[in-house]
Amino acid sequence: MTRVWASWRAALVGGLVAAIATLPGLGVGTLWDNSETAYGEVAREIILYHDPIVLHFNGVPWFVQPPLYFWIAAALAHLFGVTEFALRLPSALATIGMGAAVGYVVARCTGSRAAILASVVLSTSLMQEVVGRLAIMDALLDLAVALAILAWFGALRGGGMRSWYLGWIALALGMLAKGPVALAITALVIGPWALWEARNGTPVIVPRAVHWLGGIATFVAIVAPWSIMLFGAAGAAPFAEIVGHYTFGRYLGTIENQSGPLWYYVPVVILGTFPWFPYLLPAALAGARVARERGDGSLTRLALTWAVIPFVFFSFAQTKLPNYIALELPAFAILIATWFDAVVRSDERRAALGWTAVVPITVGMLVFAIWAFSHDNKLTHDLQVLRGTIAVSAWALSLGSALCFVLLLRRPVAWLAPFVLGATSLLTMSIVATSAEPLTERFKPIPRLAALIERDRRPADLVAIDGVSGGNALLFYTRPPVVQAEGDVRRAICAAPRAFVVASRTRPRPDPSYGRARHTLAVAGNDVLFLYDGPPCS
Repeated sequence: MTRVWASWRAALVGGLVAAIATLPGLGVGTLWDNSETAYGEVAREIILYHDPIVLHFNGVPWFVQPPLYFWIAAALAHLFGVTEFALRLPSALATIGMGAAVGYVVARCTGSRAAILASVVLSTSLMQEVVGRLAIMDALLDLAVALAILAWFGALRGGGMRSWYLGWIALALGMLAKGPVALAITALVIGPWALWEARNGTPVIVPRAVHWLGGIATFVAIVAPWSIMLFGAAGAAPFAEIVGHYTFGRYLGTIENQSGPLWYYVPVVILGTFPWFPYLLPAALAGARVARERGDGSLTRLALTWAVIPFVFFSFAQTKLPNYIALELPAFAILIATWFDAVVRSDERRAALGWTAVVPITVGMLVFAIWAFSHDNKLTHDLQVLRGTIAVSAWALSLGSALCFVLLLRRPVAWLAPFVLGATSLLTMSIVATSAEPLTERFKPIPRLAALIERDRRPADLVAIDGVSGGNALLFYTRPPVVQAEGDVRRAICAAPRAFVVASRTRPRPDPSYGRARHTLAVAGNDVLFLYDGPPCS
């Protein structure tokens, strides 16, 4: 009973840390183009068209992703209004749930301190904090996969059928969040881990056939209703797009020019686990030694399998995106936390001291990388508005790592060291969310132009965008439909009594108006908003 209460206490603390990492400033700033505005618009059009089965984007059916995120976001938008906070809240809640789940499971396997530290490492890793603050479905997928892996880990170790069925429920929700990738990653982790356990001589309790059938039936009962209704409304085409093109096609081919080399995810892991990456290598090496020993190293073997196999799997995918690697963050956190907990309880703190000294170096390298990127892309002047926030964040992380180093020098207080670094990361993210995010609005011209359109728009007016990025943002911050002129601006100018057109400040010469009156309403960044009205096109 003591272990059970300790697990729930670790879950509570883990969820609280994740909440502190994600909720402050969640609704600050307009949605980022391209994904946030696209997914936010799909959720909004559920409310506009009252159709949760066939999703819509810009007024036409949209078969790119399954519906779970959009259902939740639309429900929250109906409750709180179609705001940035409501659309980002599903990701934040999923991140909070993952922090709690990791804390609970690690506490059942090790101790409360390692469990809480695992949640702290997870929730304060840069990628986890970022994914938990975006209006995308990845956080829901990450939570579903983590719950499925952790639940089946518990079921195969202890034979608990409650965990077995929980895993199937989580897997079904993952399927509704982002498709078959949830099943693929869960199988790629649990299957090899179970074989490793058996080879190590550790008992693996395989459920009986009746429980397999019950689990599959549970999975089908959750996934089938939407699938059947979608098939009845639109036939087989949506499944060919969602499963064929955007799942298998994404792995076997390149979608939307999102490719990369085989080593693409190496820098992603380095940056995504910041500021904890210096500890990941020694933690993985120590975990490999523990995993080879006979005894209760099941959690370590699970974390290593979880860390390595999906990494290799995604490395060979033809389409690559940084957020794919977020599926592995719980494994990295478990490895780092269990290693740190073992180190501070022993006399082998020198390794932790050495790697802690690397943290300020990585902070300096990150600041240099930001400067070099801005200089090479001629953004130095624009980033001047952010230099204060960047400087404060860098100093905070450097001081936090220095205090972590000092605490590690004394064994009685060494256990506090990683928690200090975690608290520093929380503070840094709070500074960025509340101070830097509002400053980035100057880099988002479309929402400002969209506000002017909405102020003056009439029912018969047309809205179009030509030759500049931000079409999804223009759609979200106005209302459908928005015409993507793509060089054929005459069609947009001539199609309605009045036409609002967002275009580049650099216009072709000559720049015809086709006999209509053209008014420059506003300029934002490199974009300009025109209003065409008056006589019909000549």
